[in-house]
Amino acid sequence: MYAFVDRPMESLCNPGRFLLWAMRGWVSAAERGQCPPQKLHRGFVAVNAAGALPDFHVAMALLGDDAVGTLVLAPMPCLQISEDEAILLGLWRDISLGDVANAHATLALLAEGDGVGPIAKAMGAAADRLVAAGFDMPALAAGTMTHQESSK
Repeated sequence: MYAFVDRPMESLCNPGRFLLWAMRGWVSAAERGQCPPQKLHRGFVAVNAAGALPDFHVAMALLGDDAVGTLVLAPMPCLQISEDEAILLGLWRDISLGDVANAHATLALLAEGDGVGPIAKAMGAAADRLVAAGFDMPALAAGTMTHQESSK
């Protein structure tokens, strides 16, 4: 999470920017009462990852339904990564690296107990399909900027 929080979007690698766009787009569509997969379809097709969209949709829907609190994602034009977005990006990274224990521990803080397994399964399936489409998912944090404390 700390690799992402309060960082500019541009600090993400391409898969990270895509996931951030997809998560924000999914939430935006759902808030407007629109079908998230329909709204995201062209974007997933454009990056040759249409096969990942159903599992991505299930993961996002389960995260929304089973969350112990409301996950807040920034609006599309926001240039910074919010705290909840950072947590979700960290989850995608952990899932893609096969760090199931860490992903489950994080999901246990976000979702009701029975929801953890299905969310992790859907995220894993989506990540696998994104990798098959050419996404370098383990590199989600690649390119993140390092910040030093000001001497002031």
